[in-house]
Amino acid sequence: MSRLSESMKQELKQIQPSSILKFNQEISKVPDMVKLTLGEPDFNTPDHVKQAAIHSIENNESHYTNSRGIDGLRKAASKFLSDKYHVHYDPETQILITTGATEGIFSSLTAMLNPGDSVIIPTPIFPIYIPDTMLNGAKPIFLDTSDNGFILSPEKLQETIEANKDTVKAVVLNFPSNPTGVTYNRDEVQALADVLKQYDIFVLSDEIYSELTYGEHHVSMGELLPDQTILLNGVSKSHAMTGWRIGLVCGPADVITEIGKVHQFAITSATTNAQVAAEEAFKNGPDDGVAMRKIYQQRRDLLLAGLKDAGFECASPKGAFYLFAKIPANLNQDSAAFCYELAKEAKVAVIPGASFGPGGEGYVRISYAASTADLKKAVERIQKFVDQH
Repeated sequence: MSRLSESMKQELKQIQPSSILKFNQEISKVPDMVKLTLGEPDFNTPDHVKQAAIHSIENNESHYTNSRGIDGLRKAASKFLSDKYHVHYDPETQILITTGATEGIFSSLTAMLNPGDSVIIPTPIFPIYIPDTMLNGAKPIFLDTSDNGFILSPEKLQETIEANKDTVKAVVLNFPSNPTGVTYNRDEVQALADVLKQYDIFVLSDEIYSELTYGEHHVSMGELLPDQTILLNGVSKSHAMTGWRIGLVCGPADVITEIGKVHQFAITSATTNAQVAAEEAFKNGPDDGVAMRKIYQQRRDLLLAGLKDAGFECASPKGAFYLFAKIPANLNQDSAAFCYELAKEAKVAVIPGASFGPGGEGYVRISYAASTADLKKAVERIQKFVDQH
């Protein structure tokens, strides 16, 4: 061990590497494994988007861009968000292009948090918000939503804010949700907004899965509470562009300016040809996600039926591409141990629910961003595994 490692940032000592990535790496070495682990579309990026990036490279567009992002992309993103979700952001002052939504989360939390602040985080939730909060010397306050169908109730939100109002700086929302697939309808978003507007706190609303909703149209917190909302979105899920790493952070102009400082000194600017590709996606492919969504819904229904037959109960998945399934009572309720057993014996890989915070133990997250053939094979193997136990 280096003599200097002990002198590094103390908050890092409280944080472990991603258990999701660790588990995925471990089981990836097993032959014939059906992997339903990572949240990545199995579709290819649309051809017209790829061609835009190719033309950008051929035109030698290989230089730094405006740190906030190229003008065309910010304008296209502004129109996309307005047309789709009735949120209105000035592309000049209220939109920042980040290296994926993950950088947007980090830059936003870094810009808003001081040591001693706290952040309300409803769980189970994708865990990235937790270390990003702790790295900034702030405290996560977990709200376990498992007793309410994984929906944050306005009553629980208000109670928690009141109990911590001297320190609460922000509330994190992620809907449609990773890992549960649960989302909020207009009345539910409005009820949360009615609570939040009573307090001078930020709402970090991660809506990266907004194009993947089944049934009701997605309602953005940015529409109902624009003065307090920092809206996160991007092209990773809507256009199958995870590797292109283009995200959006939108909000009040003065807030975006401050977040932009963190972004500027950490990143400078997002990759130029990837920005051009994202502009093409928003401008000429606003509905590219529709065909993908139809296929995801078919896969969801297939997997839901198969898991039900195997004795699993699932939260009501109305968005994203995950099922959060309760492990049958007669099986190992330690989600990590269960997942290792399932991977070893049935050669099906899913993510332990405990990785997603309080309320996740006893569950597994299953991604249906996989081929129908793989999903059918997974269902057969899971059913056989359950029968043998």
